[in-house]
Amino acid sequence: MAERSAPIGVMDSGVGGLSVLAEIQRLLPNETLLYVADCGHVPYGEKSADYIRQRCRRIAEFFHQQGAKAMVLACNTATVAAVADLRELYPVWPLVGMEPAVKPAAAATRSGVVGVLATTGTLQSAKFAALLDRFASDVRVVTQPCPGLVELIETGDLGSPALRQLLLGFVQPLLDAGCDTLILGCTHYPFLRPLLADMVPADVAIIDTGAAVARQLQRLLHANDLLAEGPALDTRFWTSADPQTLRKILPLLWHKSDSVQSFAL
Repeated sequence: MAERSAPIGVMDSGVGGLSVLAEIQRLLPNETLLYVADCGHVPYGEKSADYIRQRCRRIAEFFHQQGAKAMVLACNTATVAAVADLRELYPVWPLVGMEPAVKPAAAATRSGVVGVLATTGTLQSAKFAALLDRFASDVRVVTQPCPGLVELIETGDLGSPALRQLLLGFVQPLLDAGCDTLILGCTHYPFLRPLLADMVPADVAIIDTGAAVARQLQRLLHANDLLAEGPALDTRFWTSADPQTLRKILPLLWHKSDSVQSFAL
């Protein structure tokens, strides 16, 4: 059995999962966190399910080597492709994945039209189709794949004209369709909230699932008697790309530049 003081491993295809990491740290300040940004293989959204599963297996193995007591797939596309595989490989290890917030969005909409911004991989998955069947039978869901958006967010420049123009091109069709609720179906997208606030009417609800993932992690740790009593150690980061690139971006998307190491390809 893992120690309560053991760390929690969090992974994403890049820096998007930092939005989830922040929610975990906010809810569980006593927990020590490890983060792998698989930036050398970003974006996952345009890659095959088999490719993503292999990456997630490699990262899960690494977290096990680091003594992690739980793992969070802070990536919708990775969850779709790999969470079932990982749960089969590690049946007693607490694993938390992501899914687009279809249920709360369907409950929140007044117009009956919900827009979804997500990667191609997430939108084409059977898991997403099942979510729609289960929770959105009474509403109209308009989906918008967002190729290229993750790559721009990965640069850390969240206010560039190119990013603004690309995002507007994805958002405007959803607004034209009458959506009053917008799902951010990729963990990179919460970093675009300031831009989105300028693009959508004030009465359009913007929903993501970072806080819900943190609460699910808390429930699993409690159920397994694994909640840490603190104090937490500094968060450690690894990246499969150039560590210097992540060191430059961290102060923009995270509250400080912690330790960044190279993650073997």
